[in-house]
Amino acid sequence: MSYQVPQHIDSNKIFIVNRSEIEGRLEPEFYRPSIASLEKRIRSHASHKLRDYALSIAGGATPKKAEADKYYSNGENGIPFLRVQNLQTNGELSLEDCVYINEETHNGLLKRSQVSEGDLLVKITGVGRMAIASVAPPDFVGNTNQHMVVIKTGDASLSKYLARYLNLDIIEKIASRHSTGGTRPALDYPSLKSIPIIEGIDFTSIDNAIEEKKEKEAEAKKILDSIDSYVLNELGIILPESKTDLIDRVFYISYNNLTGMRLDPKKYSLQVQQLFDSINAARFDTKALKFFVRDSCSGDWGIEEGDTVPKGYTRCLTLRATEIDNQYNLNVDISKVKHRLIKNERLEKMNLSENDIIIEKSGGSDDQPVGRVAIIDKGLLESYNIAFSNFLMKIKVYGINPDYLYCFLKTMYNIGVTDSMQSQTNGIRNLILDEFLSQPIVVPPLEKQIEIANHIYELRQQAKTLQEEGKDILEQAKREVERMIIGE
Repeated sequence: MSYQVPQHIDSNKIFIVNRSEIEGRLEPEFYRPSIASLEKRIRSHASHKLRDYALSIAGGATPKKAEADKYYSNGENGIPFLRVQNLQTNGELSLEDCVYINEETHNGLLKRSQVSEGDLLVKITGVGRMAIASVAPPDFVGNTNQHMVVIKTGDASLSKYLARYLNLDIIEKIASRHSTGGTRPALDYPSLKSIPIIEGIDFTSIDNAIEEKKEKEAEAKKILDSIDSYVLNELGIILPESKTDLIDRVFYISYNNLTGMRLDPKKYSLQVQQLFDSINAARFDTKALKFFVRDSCSGDWGIEEGDTVPKGYTRCLTLRATEIDNQYNLNVDISKVKHRLIKNERLEKMNLSENDIIIEKSGGSDDQPVGRVAIIDKGLLESYNIAFSNFLMKIKVYGINPDYLYCFLKTMYNIGVTDSMQSQTNGIRNLILDEFLSQPIVVPPLEKQIEIANHIYELRQQAKTLQEEGKDILEQAKREVERMIIGE
């Protein structure tokens, strides 16, 4: 008589697999009853596989960043180079924070992975959700890296259907089941092409939910976009009129004023000077940022983690510029964060505590200057050992409300003040720290600082609530469709 697992034991944690059921994979997760049963049910309803709709499948590559001038370009002259973060579970491409390559690279090195209108793009490697799918919009011309594939179906409506289908949670579970690898899972071409496809699903409810989600997000964006105007208005900062005529952009500066200074014309432009004049003419006094800084420290990237933590090191969630959210504060997605081993001496020097301000000092891109800021909250410190990379720095402040200072610096970045305080070498932007720390900070009375910080917090909470509502609406629509598919 064969052994039976006692009924009181969770069958998804302890289960038996017969030798005849082994499919060449030995990892237990592949045979977990809940996912194995789900795939069996999906395949029983499916009439086709993904390969049946693919006229061609191709993956790209990532040109060397060290040779940026040879391969890359800017948003105005370049071709969109898609990465995993450009894919969305609503089936649409996001071109926010997009990288661009030049036409020579697009038509040469990456010719086989060109993306056109109606193509289906599917994530095949990387941590987190597998097989996220999006469709290239009308008139789109782009390219992709090796972490996704471009599937040409010859029919935009078919690609949209497949994207809706692949983005269902139950299908993603099947895709993840067949992925291999440890720290960086991958879905190989045979597994991708064998994903079962069920035809004839009505995705109308999901389409409607996506539109409702967009409306919520647009409302949230309107609230977030109002924050800078609120800050400027409360502080009495009147921005100079933007001028684009050539005569208004030509200026002269005395040689004596350049002695010992950098020669970047941006620093001395009329627009930048007028911007600083506007800040200094605010309704409250100003003081240089450095007068509020009592401690500062650059980060450390540490070493790659292994099976054990060497003596004298601590395993830390190490913040990168990637975690600095352009809408809110830090966006710590546990499926994407990096853990590194940091020397205890360096970690002690970093000495992160609540209300420390993190500044992005290196990195950036043509469309995103460095100098973004974040503030450390108590919850993050209580949840993880926290460090930060060498592309970031920390300042501890006193004599000013740190939440207000964070909000103020964020607004200064958004209106272009920080853009005048950086240099660029080898494609990497670097913040000129002396200039950053010398920038004027408008300092209203403490009560006013707290009032401004609290109001901005409320606005961000309103926006976040709207975004979460939109997300929940879409997830609910997906669950209803999934229940119809598997009959639950």
